[in-house]
Amino acid sequence: MAEMTDQEMRKLLERALSFSKAEAFEANIFGNRGGNIRYARNSVSTAGAADDTTLVVQSNFGTRTGTVTANEFDDASIERAVRRSEELARLAPEDPEFMPPLGPQQYLPPSAGAYSAATAGVSPEYRARVAASSITPAAARDCTAAGFFQNGVNWQGMVNSKGLSAFYRQTQASLSVTVRSNDGTGSGYVNRDVNDIAGFNPEEISSIALDKAVASRNPVAIEPGKYTVILEPEAVVEMLQPLVGSFNARQTDEGRSFLSKPGGGTKLGEKFVNEKISIWSDPQDKDVPASPWIGDGRATARTMWIDKGVVANLFYSRYWAEKQKKPATPFPTNMIMAGGDASVADMIKDVARGILVTRFWYIRFVDPQTLLLTGLTRDGTFFIENGAIKHAIKNFRFNESPIIMLNNIEALGRPIRVQGSMVPPMRVRDFTFTSLSDAV
Repeated sequence: MAEMTDQEMRKLLERALSFSKAEAFEANIFGNRGGNIRYARNSVSTAGAADDTTLVVQSNFGTRTGTVTANEFDDASIERAVRRSEELARLAPEDPEFMPPLGPQQYLPPSAGAYSAATAGVSPEYRARVAASSITPAAARDCTAAGFFQNGVNWQGMVNSKGLSAFYRQTQASLSVTVRSNDGTGSGYVNRDVNDIAGFNPEEISSIALDKAVASRNPVAIEPGKYTVILEPEAVVEMLQPLVGSFNARQTDEGRSFLSKPGGGTKLGEKFVNEKISIWSDPQDKDVPASPWIGDGRATARTMWIDKGVVANLFYSRYWAEKQKKPATPFPTNMIMAGGDASVADMIKDVARGILVTRFWYIRFVDPQTLLLTGLTRDGTFFIENGAIKHAIKNFRFNESPIIMLNNIEALGRPIRVQGSMVPPMRVRDFTFTSLSDAV
């Protein structure tokens, strides 16, 4: 199926609505079209295209719900899906937290940066060039590249029996590259994504991973302990996602969050990290645009989560917001963090003795109540001495809480886009590494 316009989505969804006999009804459509290329061992392994559109219909009788998914859109197939969702709804148990469909909502216009026809139309030849931009220079420097590039357009639409309708389209392209030195001792990594392919430079992106792989060969073991660290944006976003994802009002109110107070209450409005830290979400941001609505139809808007170190908001389900008599603030659909003007190279110059971390991986919770995390460094970890990188070091396991990390901030660099978020590199004192890892 070709990419659907808002008008085409509306027409299909209203056809589904016309078949409904339920007390309440909702129909959603999710579609995507694009291509990809994967490579490993300095050779393309797969390349392909995907084109998929799915209709999801939901019927309600009282607080009972039935949901059916379909991918055939003739009238008979759509009506059959609607009838089946009604049958399932009558069989379903009562839902004590059921919320009726919302009525019409006011949505912000999508960010001008959300959709790019050039990104939607990337050719197989372009994707082959992206793969070559990693493979050719890696082979020339006695290294091996592996990576995945994909591009495409996504669309989604929603209508319900209360008169709500919402539509959104966006394009995206992303490239992740891992380069290993052929002696098996060095590794480098990079991950970048954009909405608009204009200005996307796969050669420049791939060179980041290649340079790290070459520089990280023959790493030296140093003692674990507390170090000043410079965390590149890939490492920062991996530590912040569990933090921002935990700003859940229900978990907090029920005493299951690091934002819960002993004996009851929350830390909303209280300072809990360094005043340099401000984090927000904004669907209209030009660098990381997001949908102006979430899956239940609620409108999204610019929302502060941490404002100069202070807990500014929590996100709610509609049920919990009604129960607590609070505004139903949606969860963050992107993450944007204030930073500074320095580059990673600038920040290294101010470190007498420390460690540069490219990224973390295999992050797991140790203690959700304190948000203590554990994980490993990976793909380029380096020792810094007297303002310069001296040599590669073996990887570490860490045990650290992003709350402690954000209280130990010394400097913030220039934000860049990673994994759909805008985050800066940061310099942090007393980051805790607990043991060595022999993994490259």
